[in-house]
Amino acid sequence: RPVADTEAYVAQKFCDNRIVSSKYTLWNFLPKNLFEQFRRIANFYFLIIFLVQVIVDTPTSPVTSGLPLFFVITVTAIKQGYEDWLRHRADNEVNKSNVFVVENAKQVRKESEKIKVGDIVEVKADETFPCDLIFLASSSIDGTCYVTTASLDGESNFKTHYAVRDTTVLCTDEAIDTLTATIEFAVYTGMETKMALNYQGKSQKRSAVEKSINAFLIVYLCILLGKATVCTTLKYVWQSNPFNDEPWYNEKTKKERETFKVLRMFTDFLSFMVLFNFIIPVSMYVTVEMQKFLGSFFISWDKEMYDEEIQEGALVNTSDLNEELGQVEYVFTDKTGTLTENSMEFIECCIDGHKYKDCISEVDGFSQADGPLKYYGKSREELFLRALCLCHTVQIKEADQLDGPTAHPERKYTYISSSPDEIALVKGAVGFLAVPSLVLPDFLPLHPLLAFDVVKSFYRKLLLFCKGADSSIFPRVQQEEIQPTKVHVDRNAMDGYRTLCVAFKELTQKEYDKIDRQLNEAKMALQDREEKMAKVFDDTEANMHLIGATAVEDRLQEQLAETIEALHAAGMKVWVLTGDKMETAKSTCYACRLFQTSTELLELTARTVGDSDRKEDRLHELLLEYHKKLIQDVPKNRGGLKRSWTLSQEYGLIIDGSTLSLILNPSQDSGSSNYKSIFLQICLKCTAVLCCRMAPLQKAQIVRMVKNTKGSPITLSIGDGANDVSMILEAHVGIGIKGKEGRQASRNSDYAVPKFKHLRKLLLAHGHLYYVRIAHLVQYFFYKNLCFILPQFLYQFFCGFSQQPLYDAAYLTMYNICFTSLPILAYSLLEQHISIDTLTSDPQLYMKVSDNAMLQWRPFLYWTFLGAFEGLVFFFGVYFLFQNSSLEDNGKVFGNWTFGTIVFTVLVFTVTLKLALDTRFWTWMNHFVIWGSLAFYVFFSFFWGGVIWPFLKQQRMYFVFAHMLTSVSTWLAIILLIFISLFPEILLIVLKNIKEKNHQKETQPVPSLVALPGWECAVPEKCGPCLSSSNRP
Repeated sequence: RPVADTEAYVAQKFCDNRIVSSKYTLWNFLPKNLFEQFRRIANFYFLIIFLVQVIVDTPTSPVTSGLPLFFVITVTAIKQGYEDWLRHRADNEVNKSNVFVVENAKQVRKESEKIKVGDIVEVKADETFPCDLIFLASSSIDGTCYVTTASLDGESNFKTHYAVRDTTVLCTDEAIDTLTATIEFAVYTGMETKMALNYQGKSQKRSAVEKSINAFLIVYLCILLGKATVCTTLKYVWQSNPFNDEPWYNEKTKKERETFKVLRMFTDFLSFMVLFNFIIPVSMYVTVEMQKFLGSFFISWDKEMYDEEIQEGALVNTSDLNEELGQVEYVFTDKTGTLTENSMEFIECCIDGHKYKDCISEVDGFSQADGPLKYYGKSREELFLRALCLCHTVQIKEADQLDGPTAHPERKYTYISSSPDEIALVKGAVGFLAVPSLVLPDFLPLHPLLAFDVVKSFYRKLLLFCKGADSSIFPRVQQEEIQPTKVHVDRNAMDGYRTLCVAFKELTQKEYDKIDRQLNEAKMALQDREEKMAKVFDDTEANMHLIGATAVEDRLQEQLAETIEALHAAGMKVWVLTGDKMETAKSTCYACRLFQTSTELLELTARTVGDSDRKEDRLHELLLEYHKKLIQDVPKNRGGLKRSWTLSQEYGLIIDGSTLSLILNPSQDSGSSNYKSIFLQICLKCTAVLCCRMAPLQKAQIVRMVKNTKGSPITLSIGDGANDVSMILEAHVGIGIKGKEGRQASRNSDYAVPKFKHLRKLLLAHGHLYYVRIAHLVQYFFYKNLCFILPQFLYQFFCGFSQQPLYDAAYLTMYNICFTSLPILAYSLLEQHISIDTLTSDPQLYMKVSDNAMLQWRPFLYWTFLGAFEGLVFFFGVYFLFQNSSLEDNGKVFGNWTFGTIVFTVLVFTVTLKLALDTRFWTWMNHFVIWGSLAFYVFFSFFWGGVIWPFLKQQRMYFVFAHMLTSVSTWLAIILLIFISLFPEILLIVLKNIKEKNHQKETQPVPSLVALPGWECAVPEKCGPCLSSSNRP
């Protein structure tokens, strides 16, 4: 409509063409990162404690909590900033790439991020489209271009696109006449492109380990509050006696007497909180961050995950989820480019029931046949090959002659088609043909009629060739011709090959003219055009003669079947989510052993549901039928085995996108609103699920549906194309395949691997070890901090609840940062309780740590009771030592700082040696950090107590440590208390080793008599066949 004069024109704003996969910018990094870090309970808690120490007069210095907190925040920020910088660098590779834009009839080079909506973009051959474009013109005469979408969905086949009819003449414009390129018009840019919109929003992924840490922190926070409450209460019970409240040597000041009692109690409560605050292991977070960050390099350095073809190895984009790799229950995978290489290869063919395979250069063109042909002879073979050469949509593109004439005069061709199957068939026909010229497109006149071709043969006859799936061809041919070919088709289908049948029919000129006329009438029909054309095709394709069938292999990824079998053995369920048609995806699932021959398939597709108005009722009937078969009629498992579905009857489910839409979005008038619940129960009982004809967002919906089920199972999505990004971002762990073409999936994933086969080692070895290491790290930190603080709590019962610290401030600050941090860090990086080869070869070991087994409440309580036991041993062992009035030869007695130092020494040595007992895989680094940490503690204690420090008001630790070690009783007490503390752990290790040895003896195979090759048995009548290579008695 015309714009009124009073209305101001506001130009619509469009975003630029930048692609953003990073989380931070230079300006928001500090506030956003601090906000995310202080969402953690421990960080926020220590911030509060630090503020309390600054504001209130507390028994310890603010440095004791402020310095560890600052260290944790700084290291975490550096680590997360580095990872985000890597994302920025990957984004810049795309955003800074050069493109050509036509401006003012000139070719202008621009960076990709500077493209604006409305720019005319020139895209040359083999270049990637920088944004969403409208095809305006092409260098080809007919205004066509061939596009491969490998960077989107992994499909390497070419799709034909046609320029807008009104703009095709742009290729004759003087400014762009010399451009050998496709001219496009930008309509959506940057984060508004379809590909970016399909990514959905990025959410912060949190691992199950982090959730367990938060739960354990709440328990320890309750213990802390309980300790502070008990000590505060008992302090005022103690002070109810006037002599204890105000002894003659420590009279209160006037200000202290006038302070409200409630305020004093609150202040004392905060002081006790500060005194016991080290029970919350804030340094655990920085150790976890360092373990994840440094541990991720082992994935990148793994030479077995390096691919020679693309000259790249594995890539870690997010190290926060390393331990999740050891907890995966569901694997969602794309098909094309992920399970398969999308590289079609002609395997064999069947002509008149006889198999032909492995072409040679002889005249007959064949080297293998099941027997002589019954009839037709060479003409039958030629007829079959002629059909393959002509019944297709393959286009031929000549190779560019850049350096003039070549030494070989023959022309080189590149085949372009919307289907890679057809290219494989044409190449296969070339290999079998004795007359190569048959493949040239201008050899015979071609008249395409949708799914078939009519050609005029050498014998001046009109032949109609038809090619299609066996389900489509068999009803159209003579029934007596089907059986010989059907045997080969069924066998090839079981082998996982893609099969097509070929038929022909001879037409008279009169019949041909009639078909041509009927087709033209159907094309011109204004109503029911498709139905009328389909009727003409059905009538024409009746009563044909079956020539044979082809077998084409969509080459599977290397070691694909072995990898999927290993994942199944490890208790994982594999779901295939693909946009391909059902028949193709189903054959791939059989080929990769996702579906076994014993697997009973349940189908929920448009074919089983139907297209009638009652399709929702039919869907409901099928859902109830499958639900009864899988759930109601199956007895409950009482064995208590994890993931026991692997032992039951195997079921597989096949569903397509249209049926999934009915389940997730049923119509309001349908009487069933529980479609989704029933469907989900069926899916979870199936060992494998195939979802075909899936849109990108539907893939994400499937992942989200499973992820949000009861128990919150850990999900993993793996794909290679941009249409897989949604499900990669939705899953707990996203894996991108580094395809030969696009990198959108690997760029937006948490981890990227070159091949699907690398998933086996990534999960079964790296994932298993990462989980075991970090689970031990978490439990160890809570254990050693409970050992650390329990003596401090017990000490209050012997000092009148005066908030007197048991340990010196330097020991409080450095216990978690220096004395005990490096050994557990090295353990969490290097420990291998089981060798990597064993983990990879025995997938069932993966189930031993599944379901977060090492961070459940039972092992947590074990570690807690162990820490409480050792804390009691530390304190009361030294307490009974001090019952002797004199520990020195000269009659002098030790003071309270000596008491605390002895407790601390026993503590440091015990928790460090406990870790040494847990270590199964010793390296020089383990030895260095364990014994080096103990040596450093001793050196520091001598150094800290051997100097008078001018910045300290009180020199309370001066010469304490050195003086303490002059007592023989102290030496004996330290050694004895360390042994008593570790004795239960040593006993458990001995009993465990005895149990394992007995188990190995029980499972050891009984030796059998084996005959050597060439030996004859002396008494064959008295024994069965021996296990000799000759199989003789």
